[in-house]
Amino acid sequence: MLVDQGKADNFYVEGQLLPDNLSAECASNYVPINLRIHEGYDHSYYFIATFIEEHINHHAKFILQ
Repeated sequence: MLVDQGKADNFYVEGQLLPDNLSAECASNYVPINLRIHEGYDHSYYFIATFIEEHINHHAKFILQ
């Protein structure tokens, strides 16, 4: 699993997104996760556009096996 989270995302700042909990659950269930927290990013188009290619490539590796 590949997860990118912006530290300036209002949902993250307000405690509505809990990526550390997700990471802990993945670990306890032996699900590999790459959780990346990014300073200065919110949940804007710019954030998504910045990382979308990496996500497409990540998923393609599994789809094209």
